[in-house]
Amino acid sequence: MALTRELMAIKVSREELHDGITVNLGAGMPALVYNYLPPDIEVLLQAENGVLGYNGAPELDEIDRDVMNASGFYVTLLPGASFFPSHVSFHMITGGHVDVGILGGLQVSELGDLANWIVPERRFGSIGGAMNVAVGVKRLIVMMEHIDHAGRPKIVKECIYPLTAVGCVKRIYTDLAVIDVTIEGLVLRETAPGVTPEQVEARTEPKLIRAADLKEMEL
Repeated sequence: MALTRELMAIKVSREELHDGITVNLGAGMPALVYNYLPPDIEVLLQAENGVLGYNGAPELDEIDRDVMNASGFYVTLLPGASFFPSHVSFHMITGGHVDVGILGGLQVSELGDLANWIVPERRFGSIGGAMNVAVGVKRLIVMMEHIDHAGRPKIVKECIYPLTAVGCVKRIYTDLAVIDVTIEGLVLRETAPGVTPEQVEARTEPKLIRAADLKEMEL
């Protein structure tokens, strides 16, 4: 019943990428989003390693090994694309010039706090540019599985992992649901096909408010 990562990427692309905006895609699952850009809109993709105006993955015989995004994926370039030092890229982000950031998550709290860079018991992780993206973009979206490999909720009352940023998340896309972070609490907007609100609630630690127009996702 849960969505695949590819279906999640398609859903996020359709819902969050609009004509004329600048978007930063995090490593992992969010990096898949650029493969599903709607063909009828123009979106500027920005990456921390210093590129603005890239597009989806090239064909194997068209790969330029000097052209990749911050996740290490080879990309193509749109006309007018530009390269610049990494510090300029971070100034773009923290200066509020990036409209949407899409990051992965280990935990998101009911207040919109994000933990996404290290699992302490594994003693491995790197915050990279996630901290800057989380606090610098105008709208932050998180993509992640609803529960972890041990079956524990990843949407929690309070994050127990080290935080990336506080109160930064606006919307959560999981393999089970779409949830908004609001001042009233977490609002369940959509459920994955075949998934009931009760099943989502059973896998979510905080209480969910069911939206008046709660519906099943259209994919």
